[in-house]
Amino acid sequence: MILPKLQRRFRLQVAATTALLLLTTAMASAEKNEVVKRDLFEAGKKGYRLYRIPGIVVTKKGTVLAYCEARKSDRGDWGPIDVLMRRSTDGGKTWQPRKRIVHVEGELPINPVAAAQNLDKPGDNTVNNPVAIVDHETGAVHFLYCLEYMRCFYMRSDDDGVTWTEPVEITKTFEDFRTDYAWKVIATGPAHGIQVQHGEHQGRLVVPVWLSLGTGGHAHRPSVTSTIYSDDHGQTWHRGEIAIPDTEEFVFPNETVVVELADGRVMLNARSESKRHRRLVTTSLDGASNWSRPRFDDALLEPICMAGIVRVRQPEDDQPGVIAFSNPHNLKRRSGKVTAGRPRDRVNVSIKLSFDEGETWPANRTLEAGFSGYSDLAALSDGTILCFYERGSTDGKSNYRTGRLTVARFTPKWVLDSARE
Repeated sequence: MILPKLQRRFRLQVAATTALLLLTTAMASAEKNEVVKRDLFEAGKKGYRLYRIPGIVVTKKGTVLAYCEARKSDRGDWGPIDVLMRRSTDGGKTWQPRKRIVHVEGELPINPVAAAQNLDKPGDNTVNNPVAIVDHETGAVHFLYCLEYMRCFYMRSDDDGVTWTEPVEITKTFEDFRTDYAWKVIATGPAHGIQVQHGEHQGRLVVPVWLSLGTGGHAHRPSVTSTIYSDDHGQTWHRGEIAIPDTEEFVFPNETVVVELADGRVMLNARSESKRHRRLVTTSLDGASNWSRPRFDDALLEPICMAGIVRVRQPEDDQPGVIAFSNPHNLKRRSGKVTAGRPRDRVNVSIKLSFDEGETWPANRTLEAGFSGYSDLAALSDGTILCFYERGSTDGKSNYRTGRLTVARFTPKWVLDSARE
């Protein structure tokens, strides 16, 4: 049984190396091979203490939308939060002024588990986990967000993020999970969702979600992951099956990113607090049911932090497909003390490329060597990759007090060059 596994691994490595060479040759004519960074939000400026939880998408028309949580407080995930967005119509080179797209007025009910842990108070109105989904069939941009980690809302833009419909509550979709999991906390994404491009479920919108009983630390633990989906362009939403359960092996799976594979399967790539400190991966034929048994991807370190993933290119003729992945590639702590299943320092956000649909990740390059945390990825039609990520720290030591949200622009060749150095 050992020999076939070794042979398969060898074939994958050869295929990935060949793909890398083909892609490098195909991109050798690029005029520039560099990374360009542009800060979009800076902590402590324009009315907010922190800007966190970045998300980024490219619309059908090519407009780039970068969005985030704008926090009035820097004490944690609970508290007064709005959602801000900036638009770019030239591929992320220049950006229009910020626009507030979610703001909740009034003294609304707060989440009981947050109140029990003194994390939130009436009037704060926590808005959390914004997620955009590009509809490649209609051209619309769908948008989800949660309120107080216990309600979920949907809105839509038909003009590339210039205007948005009034929010519609879709919490009923999450209520349907209660037969399997008696959640007290819910969250979409974060980052972005996808629209299935191939197969029987072409056109389906898929959004990763996580659910928690809210009894553990920060009222976010324990937790499980799943998806919600829409087959009618966002008019109605449905729950999927639990994709990654909370077990002794798979501890507290939560923030999850999603990508469609070339064969039409939907792959989830999840954060967890498992002692292996590797990303968890599972696949489904329809993005909703019959998830494969989760596996740890040994190439993808897990410091316990959100990650980003995006398809850069579909396979075509003799050219392989390209998938990009981003997260802090680090398992160390400044203190030198590490404990299995506990967070590591958020530094060294790096970009990895796969040429065999996420089986291997032969190319890796550091994007930000210093403090750097949450990230999301998008790709332009010409193959340029955009990484919207957290960098810097307001106090020089906290994983959670992010200094800036920055967009970096680069090509796959920029990542590949490090693999050849």
